[in-house]
This record gives sequence, C-alpha cells and structure tokens, in this order.
Amino acid sequence: MGDEIQNSQFSNADCNTYYKKLKKETEILKALFDEHAFSANQAMCGIEQEAWITNKQNYPAPENQYLLDEINSDLLSPELAQFNIELNVHPQDIKANGLRKMHHELSELWAQCEVKLHQKELNLHMVGILPTVRDQELIVENMSSMNRYQALNEQVLKLRKGKPLSLNIVGVEHLKSEHFDVMLESAATSFQIHRQIPAEESARYYNAAVLVSAPMVALCANSPFLFGRSLWDETRIPLFEQAVETGGYGDAANGPIRRVTFGTNYVRQSIFELFQQNLDHYPILLPVKLDEMDNSLPHLRMHNGTIWRWNRPLIGFDEEDNAHVRIEHRVISAGPTVLDEMANTVFFYGLQEYYAKQEEAPESILSFSESKSNFYAAAQHGLNAKIHWLDGKKSPILNLLSSELIKNARQGLDMLDVDKNDIHDYLSVIEARLRKKQSGAEWQKAYAKKYGNDMNRLAGRYWELQNSGNPVHDWSLE
Repeated sequence: MGDEIQNSQFSNADCNTYYKKLKKETEILKALFDEHAFSANQAMCGIEQEAWITNKQNYPAPENQYLLDEINSDLLSPELAQFNIELNVHPQDIKANGLRKMHHELSELWAQCEVKLHQKELNLHMVGILPTVRDQELIVENMSSMNRYQALNEQVLKLRKGKPLSLNIVGVEHLKSEHFDVMLESAATSFQIHRQIPAEESARYYNAAVLVSAPMVALCANSPFLFGRSLWDETRIPLFEQAVETGGYGDAANGPIRRVTFGTNYVRQSIFELFQQNLDHYPILLPVKLDEMDNSLPHLRMHNGTIWRWNRPLIGFDEEDNAHVRIEHRVISAGPTVLDEMANTVFFYGLQEYYAKQEEAPESILSFSESKSNFYAAAQHGLNAKIHWLDGKKSPILNLLSSELIKNARQGLDMLDVDKNDIHDYLSVIEARLRKKQSGAEWQKAYAKKYGNDMNRLAGRYWELQNSGNPVHDWSLE
C-alpha cells in the first residue's frame, strides 16, 4: 500500500485481470515455499513510526505535504490524512548493536522533522490517538492527495454497498459515530515492528507474534481517549477495526472474515496459508495495473497491503532480488517517546524469539481463541487486564510481564546475540514502566483525572514531556 497508483476508478474487467495475476503469483509464492527458495539472511529488522502534525493549539494540522517537500527524503511517507506522517529507518541486523542504530536514525529524523515544523509554528506528536482530535476533522477534505487513498475510500464504500461506517465503542464511556468515508482510520497511529524470519520456521514465528500480542498491547497502550471520551486503554484497536470494516466474498461479508483482524486461527505449516486465505476470502480492493514482472509478486503484495492483520505476513525482496519473509507486528501504539518505542521493540523481538524456539510450541498449549480474547482484554484494560496463559491459569497481565515475560525476553535477546549493554538498557525501561505501572495510557488517564478531562491541556503537556526525552515511567502529573 505504500506505492502510489495511477488511477482510482476500476471496472469489472480490471478486477478479473487482477485476480488472474493474483492467482498466478500465489502459485509462484507456493513454489518458493515448497522449494525453500528464500533468502538465508534471517535476522534483519525494521520499524515504521506514524505521527501527528499539530498546531500550537495542539489540534491536527493538515501539513504533511509541507514536511515532505522540505525534507524530501525516501524515509518520509504521507499517511491517509494530511495531518499524519510516517517516518522510516534503514533495516538493520538485530545482532550486536543494530537496534541501537535504528534508535539513533529515528531520533535524528524525528528531530529534523521538528526543526522544519517549528519554522511554521507546528509540532509533531507521537501518540496512538491525539487527545484533541475532533470528529469534524476526520473528513475527506483532510485526506492526503494521493490516488491510492481516494481509491481506498471509494472501494471500501463500494464493498459496503454505500452503508456508512459505524463507530460503536463501549469502554469506560460509550461512543457512537457514523462516517461515509474511511477517515476514521486516520485517528489511529501506530509504531510498527518488522522482523525478517526463517521461511521454514514461519509458522512458529508468526504464532509467537500472535501469542505475545496481548502482553505487548497492554505494555504499550497509549490511546485511552477519542473525541474526549474515556474508552479502552488502547482505543486504537477497535477504532481501526471499525474504520474500514468490510468482510469477505458474498455471504461471508458479514461473517468472521474482516480486513482489519486478529485472524481466525494460528498458522499450521507456514505463513503461505495466509496468502492463500488472501486469495480465497478477500475481495480485491485496488485492482490496479502493475508493470512489474510476476516473479516480484506485485499483485500479491499490493493485495496483502489492503488486509490489515494485527500481525501481518510480508514478502519482500533484497537488493539481489532474493525473496524474504517478514512479520509486521502492528499492535503497538505510537509513542510516548522514541526511547519507549525502542524498548518496546527490543522486548517484542526477545519474546518472539523465545517462544518461537521453545521445544514444545506454546500455540499447542494456549488455544487461538484464548490468544484472541487475551488480545482484546489487554486492549481494553491495559496493565489492569487479566489473561489466560500457558500454565492454564488466568492471571494479572502486570504480574506476567514483571516476572515471567521480562525474563523470557532477555533470554530471547541473548539467543539473537543482541549487544548485552543494549539488552540491559532497553529492558530496564520496560522494568521501570512495569514497576511504576505507568504506560502512556495510564499517564494520560491520571492526568485527565487530575485536570478535569481537559484534552487540550493533556495534549500540550504530553508534547512537552515527549520532548524532554524522558521515558513515560518518569513523567509526572505536574
């Protein structure tokens, strides 16, 4: 979905042509898995940072084109809304100090963006949902001027047969809203973690990512408010699921198949099963004409980019045109600081490696339905959630994180040969957050409670503390 497309209007013939290409490329991908023809380099990693551009009053400012023009870097990309921007870094090897390199590069790019924005009296917020965003700002007039976003909007509404997108979130408070466009999606920003994995072990690595999604979303929750309402600790989860709510073919359109989804089951043999599911169950959203050769799987990758699994399988190609497999972990909210985000990243890599390498597959112990219920409980209640775990018990997620999971993450990072000092430094941030029980969501809720639910004051103080560079566990309510 990252590339621009030539037009936003499609015919039935376009869909038929695209489907034939997609089917052929799915067969090519199957052959790659069958023949073990993927890159042997399996420890590369990457991150994507989504952010809000705001004015001095802490409201969204539709100025991403200004930033794109001023910096003119391939590492910056527009998002759906003109008040959102995406920052990227160059992929690194997880081993040694590759994670520290990503940290420095993201920090430098963030600082560069801020310098340019300050010249126009604008700021940059990293937060799952900007506390001050208002329903009236989520309109097509604020959509980025790219064909792919116009097409996405038109095609989602076409699949819904013109029915509005209904937002209905029950949390601490209740919020209902209707939109005749997909701009609700732009109210949710995330920090996405990529990990290149061994193709022959892709099932174990994918299932491990699914398994740890609940503790990750609780640990990193940072979006408790939407339109001034107190909802879930990670309101971004139900918001995004409802913002582009479409289903599968025919009668399945109202069934369990969803384009934004935790999934329907663990993977059994390899993540190829998910690409087969893409072909079999998901209508083509953007049947664009692509000029690339079939062996680069352009139609398959484009189609996969319009299906937003919370743990998304990806196929990529290196500079030598060797195919590789990645997992994109999408459950984490943006913010509160780059240091917090990098600590979250390190923690995820450690957990994923640990559980993927266990002799007894943990997904054979914890059912998928339990992993799924864990995920939504953690999104709703954050560090106050209770989840089912591998011991067969339902336990407070804070206790699991503080004892078992932090230890397992450290062991996984040792297995990955991450620099010992980096392991200590980043996991110390996680330990302190858990010790103080202060995630981004917990801090926001406490601040709003103290100052009377003043979202503007909250956003302003959040930005000040974000720019201090201190991790969220050190943030005060003053």
